Amino acid sequence: MFLYQKLLARALERPVRVCLIGAGKFGSMFLSQVPTTPGLDVVVIADLKPDGAKAACRAVGWDQSFVAATTFTDDTAAAIARDDVDVVIEATGHPAAGVAHARAAFRSGKHVVMVNVEADVLAGAALAREARAAGVVYTMAYGDQPAIAAELVEWARCCGFEVTAAGKGTKHMRHYHQSTPDTVWTHYNITDEAARAAGMNPKMFNSFVDGTKSGLEMAAIANACGLDVPSDGLLFPPAGAHDLAHVLRPRSIGGVLEKEGITEVVSSMEGDGRAVMNDLRWGVYVVVKAPNDYAAACFRQYGMPTDATGQYAGMYRPFHMIGLELNMSVLMAALEGKATGSTREFRGDAVATAKRDLAAGETLDGEGGYCVWGKLVPAERSLKMGALPIGLAQNVTLKRAISAGEVVSWADVSFQEGDATVAYRRAMEDSLRPKAAA
Repeated sequence: MFLYQKLLARALERPVRVCLIGAGKFGSMFLSQVPTTPGLDVVVIADLKPDGAKAACRAVGWDQSFVAATTFTDDTAAAIARDDVDVVIEATGHPAAGVAHARAAFRSGKHVVMVNVEADVLAGAALAREARAAGVVYTMAYGDQPAIAAELVEWARCCGFEVTAAGKGTKHMRHYHQSTPDTVWTHYNITDEAARAAGMNPKMFNSFVDGTKSGLEMAAIANACGLDVPSDGLLFPPAGAHDLAHVLRPRSIGGVLEKEGITEVVSSMEGDGRAVMNDLRWGVYVVVKAPNDYAAACFRQYGMPTDATGQYAGMYRPFHMIGLELNMSVLMAALEGKATGSTREFRGDAVATAKRDLAAGETLDGEGGYCVWGKLVPAERSLKMGALPIGLAQNVTLKRAISAGEVVSWADVSFQEGDATVAYRRAMEDSLRPKAAA
C-alpha cells in the first residue's frame, strides 16, 4: 500500500535500474512513463535495431538528456549482465528469445518482468522454478490482461469468495480461427494501406484475431492462479459487463461453463456480428460465488451485477493500459521482492492447431501466420497428446499431412538438432508428466 513512498525514498539513495529488451509497442508505452517516475532509470535498452529503439524513446517524449544517459545496444547478453541492472524487462514477444533472456537474467541475479506471454506459457513452470532457486523474482507484466485478471482473482479469494471464472474480453467470432495475415485488417476495419502506414505488423495483429493470444493469456492466468481451462478450447461466448454472472456460470444452471473455477474469454461480438452491449473488449473480469445467503444479499444491496439466482456476481475492470502500467511490476520486484502474478504450475497450454489442410513437407510459420493457431487445452491433455506448443511451431517442417482443425504433435515435425528451447520445454514436460498423469 505504500509502494510510492518506498520509491521516493529509493530515489534519494539509488534508483531502480532497468534493462529493457525490445522497444516495440509495449516497451515504448513503458518508456513513455519513465521521465515522470522518480527513482526509476532505464540504463540500457537492448533491441535488434538500436537506432530504432532510440527513435522510439524520442517518439514517446524523452528529451536528449534521457537519451544520452541510456545505452542502446543489440548485444542483449551484455546488457543483461551489466552490474548496474536490477530488473530485466523481456518484451520481445519471441518465445525462444524470452526463455533464453530470462535464464541469463537469473544467472546474473536479476529480477525478470516477463511481458513475453509466449515464453511464459511455453516454459513458465520451469522458469519460475529456476528463478526461485536463484533467489530472484519472476513476474507477469502488470498492465497486460493476465496480471490484471490475476489481481482480481487474488482480491476475490482474499475476500472469501469462490472464483467461478476469470479472464478477459476480446473481439472474436468463430471463423476468426482461420484468419491469416492477408485477411487480418478486415477484422480491424482498416485498409492494408493504412496498416502499412502505421507500421502495424499483420502477423502480430493476426495472433490476436485468430484466438492464439487469447489461448496464451488464459493459459497464463490458469497457470498463475491454479484455475482450470476448458477441456476443448475457449468458447468465446458473447457477454457484456452487465451479463458476466449470467453467462459465466455452470451449464447446469443455465450458463456456458462446463465447471466452476475456469478461465474463459468473452466476445464483444454476437454470433451474427452485432456488437455486444456494454462489451468488455479491452477489459478483464472475475465471476465470484457468494459463500452464503447473507453475502448474496449484499451483492444486490451494493449494486453488484448478479445472475438471476443472486449467488453469482461479476467484478470487472473495463480497460488495461499495458506498458503504461508496467512500472507496478518493476517496482514490486525491486522494492518488495514480490511478483504481480507468476506461474505456479502447468495447468493450461496453447497448442498448434491447423487452420487449413496442411501437406507433408510444409513449413509452419508460427503464431499469427497462415498455418496454425494456438488452441487452449488442459496441460494434462497436451502432455497426453504429445501436442506441439504454439511457441515452437515456427520454422519447423511437417513430416505428415495434417487436417484442418487437427492438433500438431511433436512427432509430426522435425526440429534442428540441439535446439536449446526445445530441450528446455521437453525437460519441463518430463518433470511434470507423472504429476499430470496421476
